[in-house]
Amino acid sequence: MRIGWNTHPLRPVGPMRLLGLALMALTLLSPALAAQAADAAPLPRVPVGRIVRLSRFPSQYVAPHDIDVWLPPGYPRQAPYAVLYMFDGQNLFDAGHTWNRQSWQAAATAARLIAAGNARPFIIVGIWNAQQLRMSEYYPQQPWESLTPAQRRAQLARRIWGQQVLPVAPFSDAFLEFVTQELRPAIDRRFAVSPRRSATFVMGSSMGGLMAWYALARYPGVFAGAACLSTHWPGASLSAESAQLNPSPDAFVRYIREHFPSPAHHRVYFDHGTRTLDALYGPIQLRVDRILQAKGWTGGHFDSLVFPGADHSERSWSARLAIPLGFLLAPSTPSVHTPATSRLTPASTSTSGE
Repeated sequence: MRIGWNTHPLRPVGPMRLLGLALMALTLLSPALAAQAADAAPLPRVPVGRIVRLSRFPSQYVAPHDIDVWLPPGYPRQAPYAVLYMFDGQNLFDAGHTWNRQSWQAAATAARLIAAGNARPFIIVGIWNAQQLRMSEYYPQQPWESLTPAQRRAQLARRIWGQQVLPVAPFSDAFLEFVTQELRPAIDRRFAVSPRRSATFVMGSSMGGLMAWYALARYPGVFAGAACLSTHWPGASLSAESAQLNPSPDAFVRYIREHFPSPAHHRVYFDHGTRTLDALYGPIQLRVDRILQAKGWTGGHFDSLVFPGADHSERSWSARLAIPLGFLLAPSTPSVHTPATSRLTPASTSTSGE
């Protein structure tokens, strides 16, 4: 694990920290506070490139999802393009339409990297989350099913401020079937992209960070790499708890140990900050890093960064987005974007109609 730069100063603890934790809980549990159906919401405004909306994309596996596809300037002159699938798609491009008035500013960062030659030409497929069902959709299902019935009942009973954390049992396997068997073939047909695994990547933050590494583990034949920002290792919890009270972290770590693919044709990136919810992630991330290193994940195939002072927000993810983008989509070999110091020396898919 390496220590990366960040642009966020440390802030006082105390009441303001408690307020920050409350706001981060809203980020985790209430992403639909200001959400609208895509056919009612305006297109995100982007400073470069353009957005194509696929409204209420149908699926036999999950409820329809709204999809915002970003095409870079000059598209399709540099075809075939790589494809980056990103979760929480309604938060990627335009802070004017998000619940907390923050966004990843993904279009501006991606266009800048492409123009500078620091990333191969690529498009972004932003998959809107399932709103009230987001936690259940993004919780890795196989680790969930490894829990005992009593453990699953206890996790389903969890409530925060009266809100059930997992509204239903996790169904992320069905969600990934939607992404890999329905959405991806449609993207390959409609846009000037490469269908090869070596040009297909996935990225997410928080619960979406869990889904990013889980997508790579479940579909190593589809995805060449995953970037997992501020991965929410506690699962259905918002605090650090013993394994007896919260078995999720151990289940995630165990699944990675037993099922993560070979690094030979893959890349994986993790990071986290040190404030608000991100303050919980370090110990579990360290366990994951050591497991991956023992499995041969080193060099240009693996990176794990810590950003001191960064919190759990789109603003923080936006500030460092160029790093995972450059890592996954480097035109040749991964490049180093920031000074850093060392802190720690269903494998197949089918196609279906749109």
